[in-house]
Amino acid sequence: MSLIVAGRFTTFPAAEDAAQTLFDHGFLGEDVTLFFVNPRGQHARHPLDEHAATPTISPAPTPAMRRHHHAVTIGAVAGAVIGVAVFAAFAASVPAVVIAAGVGAYLGLLVGKMTHTRNQPHEHHDVVHREMRNSGVLVAVHVSPENQIEAARLLREAGGADIERATGHWQRGKWADFDPRQTPVPLGELNQQQA
Repeated sequence: MSLIVAGRFTTFPAAEDAAQTLFDHGFLGEDVTLFFVNPRGQHARHPLDEHAATPTISPAPTPAMRRHHHAVTIGAVAGAVIGVAVFAAFAASVPAVVIAAGVGAYLGLLVGKMTHTRNQPHEHHDVVHREMRNSGVLVAVHVSPENQIEAARLLREAGGADIERATGHWQRGKWADFDPRQTPVPLGELNQQQA
């Protein structure tokens, strides 16, 4: 794991100027990177599941799920039977009866689903974004324990906000495992010195 110090800037030119300041003070190009962080709530890989990267296992069917599937199945079968019966009564051709069975099954499925959901309490799921990271251009610096305070000071003096410290994988000049959904950890030493 690598030690990383980062600061947020509002524009790319300001972030580039901060990176140049770091270079001017002896930090290497392979130890400095900058990238844009989206606004809160725009990091989920699926709109309703902010943990979509983790593998999921289908839950065991609950009694309510079984009743739901049962109602939908009964509706589909009943619709198919009614569709066949209606068209067979008019002595329609075989393709018309097959199409009627399909349409009847689909309509029965919808009726079964609506009947079941009408009798169930409605669940409302709000998407709550608990992310604490502000958007902007992040300048991240791969540091050592000896030069982390200097890097943080330079970022702050260059106009950086939300100076943070993190541990992560620094590979090929980038913060490889950066997760914008993780809450930043403020660099306490710098904040104490500023007070």
